[in-house]
Amino acid sequence: MNEPRWLTEDEQRIWRAYTAATKLVGERLDRQLQRDSGMPATYYEILVALSEAPNRELRMSELAEFTRSSRSRLSHAIARLEENGWVVRRSCPTDKRGSFASLTDLGYSVLRAAAPGHVTEVRAALFNGLTAEQLRQLGEIAEAIRDHAGAGCPAASCDGD
Repeated sequence: MNEPRWLTEDEQRIWRAYTAATKLVGERLDRQLQRDSGMPATYYEILVALSEAPNRELRMSELAEFTRSSRSRLSHAIARLEENGWVVRRSCPTDKRGSFASLTDLGYSVLRAAAPGHVTEVRAALFNGLTAEQLRQLGEIAEAIRDHAGAGCPAASCDGD
């Protein structure tokens, strides 16, 4: 077996800063959404995806891909959102294995109420600490990482969505 190509000191520093930063921002946003809107960030992400979809509805497989969630994790979240009256699920009329999730009017209202505080926290946690040039660079870097990390990596499985 070949010896792994260990991280250099610089790469180790960058890796640790990156993981700490992404965890801190994610935790901060999750805390804000829980505190102000009574929902975890994963539920907010689902509501956003549905709000941006045509007719505020997505096939479960598309929603799983958008949120990078497993089918079981997404199904559990959708069940909780259904209990709250924020989402409804319906079977696909042309594919009995498939189903759709739709954002209800109540869910849309909840999302609209949560959005201002969330956007304020995103700005405070991420954007306000950076210069315009750093923001531009961050955008390029984040897109490059997303594209490279996602290459050849299948999204959430769509079988029987």
